[in-house]
Amino acid sequence: MNRKVRIGADIGGTFTDVVLEVEGQQYAVKVLTQQDVPEAGVLAGIREVLNLSGHTPNDVSLVIHGTTLATNALIERKGARTALITTQGFRDTLEMGTESRFEQYDLFLKKPEPLVPRHLRFPVPERLDARGEVLLPLDEQAVEALIPDLQREELESLAIGLLHSFVNPRHERRIRDLLHDHLPDLRVSLSSEVSPEMREYERFSTTAANAYIQPLMASYLQRLEQRLQSSGITCPLLMMLSGGGLATLDTAMRFPIRLVESGPAGGAIFAADLARRCGLDRVVSFDMGGTTAKLCLIDDGQPQSGRHFEVARIYRFKKGSGLPLRIPVIDMVEIGAGGGSIANVDDLKRIAVGPESAGSAPGPACYGNGGAHPTVTDADLHLGRIDAQQFSGGRITLDVEAANVALAEHVGNALELSDTLAAFGISEVVDENMANAARVHAIENGKRLDDRTLIAFGGAAPLHATRLADKLGIERVLVPVSAGVGSAVGFLRAPAAYEIARSFYQRWNALDLEAVNQMFAEMQSVAREVVQQCAPDGQLHEERLAYMRYLGQGHEIAVPVPEKSLASEDLTVLHNEFENAYKVQYGRTIPNVELEILSWSLRIYETKPAEVENLETTGTPPETPAPEGARQWFDPEAEQFVTAPVFQRDSLILGQRISGPAVIVETDTATIVSAAFVAEVDQKSNLVLFRKQTDS
Repeated sequence: MNRKVRIGADIGGTFTDVVLEVEGQQYAVKVLTQQDVPEAGVLAGIREVLNLSGHTPNDVSLVIHGTTLATNALIERKGARTALITTQGFRDTLEMGTESRFEQYDLFLKKPEPLVPRHLRFPVPERLDARGEVLLPLDEQAVEALIPDLQREELESLAIGLLHSFVNPRHERRIRDLLHDHLPDLRVSLSSEVSPEMREYERFSTTAANAYIQPLMASYLQRLEQRLQSSGITCPLLMMLSGGGLATLDTAMRFPIRLVESGPAGGAIFAADLARRCGLDRVVSFDMGGTTAKLCLIDDGQPQSGRHFEVARIYRFKKGSGLPLRIPVIDMVEIGAGGGSIANVDDLKRIAVGPESAGSAPGPACYGNGGAHPTVTDADLHLGRIDAQQFSGGRITLDVEAANVALAEHVGNALELSDTLAAFGISEVVDENMANAARVHAIENGKRLDDRTLIAFGGAAPLHATRLADKLGIERVLVPVSAGVGSAVGFLRAPAAYEIARSFYQRWNALDLEAVNQMFAEMQSVAREVVQQCAPDGQLHEERLAYMRYLGQGHEIAVPVPEKSLASEDLTVLHNEFENAYKVQYGRTIPNVELEILSWSLRIYETKPAEVENLETTGTPPETPAPEGARQWFDPEAEQFVTAPVFQRDSLILGQRISGPAVIVETDTATIVSAAFVAEVDQKSNLVLFRKQTDS
């Protein structure tokens, strides 16, 4: 019996990717996502990959899963019937938000509708001050008077968010206890547990979102676990979190909001692990799947992280137009630019691509399942980037004529363009959208792109990587092994980890070190318990942060905190760390201004040693392999079709070089080597694309 088989399963908007890893070998499959019964796609992929590898369900020792189900439920408003109990006078916080406008000059601006409608938001008399002291005791009779209303509304879930409960959760817990006997089956989310941080709008929004998706996610995860066990897979099932760590099923069902963006987080972990192995200190990961494209900056082997995220943006993916969440998350930019993104011509006669996606049903027009609108995949097929007979390893035969008809009807005819120019226009728009998103993301973080390596993965990324590199001035592109299923592989690289953040306001000149140390001890106990459930024998480490600012400022920055009980001598170090971080971000410091600390975070994580590999090849390069055929491929620089040799990736060996234009195909994707690049195979069979040197 082999008990070292590990499986990663990633449900995407179009495909469900399943990867099996055993003793250094990987087997991967892609199956169409079954939107109505997502667990069926996971089970189908697992069966297929087990057959492919020659293993049985009893051999599987671990399954790690990430899913878009939580995100989709929020975007599509398909969650549970949810109510909110809040402090009297704050019933409309979810609707008022911060009263800011994300688009100053749009007279018809629309804000996202709250997940909980006003008639299901119930205020109760109570009040705590900012230090957690009781100003107005909880009116328990008023809480009990709500029971008939809650029963009549046939609720599935309840969010409880009170003012300043992040300091003192007593009133929230008491409300939960008062309701339990009368509503024992009602799922309850407390803001003091889901997001114990200041700023009530973001805290209430996060708690409402957690409650909104909790019944759906709990039901799905229970069904998945039961079906896995029924199929003979009785090993632990862990979930990928948006912050890049792993958690047990119980934790995921309690805080399903932390599963939002779990798939993209797996992709960032995959790229970060690869960067560490290859000794790359500055990387930008490029993950392009069927629905979206994700870009993440990775420095020194660590993806950028944050505690703020927006989901379900309704205004052209504009920041501020979505539902705010305060959860640990890997910081990345995500846009509606995937293989299934739909193209059209707007009122100004411009080609627009996304954010709407054809998904897996009906899918792009070339799938032949009833899709009538052109997508990025249809454009790539017409431009010769995709082989109609070998798409998805030959499991799906694409309809070239259907793609051409869609291109003509919805883009070409409207702009009086040929099918080729229509397809090229779609491709250029989506590539420029991704490049612009990357530029803005880098500028917002004060970083450059042109000195980074682009790591391309996801089914569509290797098709577009060299063109994106051209637009960003990037000199080197790396297409890893298993690029088409990178997020699922990332799940298998992710550490067991859990992060807790709490607001505990402290003025620098009156810092209560004893209270801070007690808070960290409590956070450490909770986080360590979660991580040890996932990795009982793992080597655990700790990271602490303080979110600091100058007194009176509106935004804070993260500053490392020593991983021990703080003493007075540590304050000088902490102050210096803040000024260094502030200067990096803003270019200067402000003398003679007191500091304040708003929140603190603690992360417990498992460490996995990574073997550093040599990215470069050595010695005389082997002879260039013979191509298996040729393909007509549209060259963006030449603006015409050229003949490009086609190579099978699994036939390439260490050090072999292929000069573009060329196409390197594999089961789940294909790498387009443009005329400006040379592809080379490194020590671990990654494809490294270097820009050709030109005489200046």
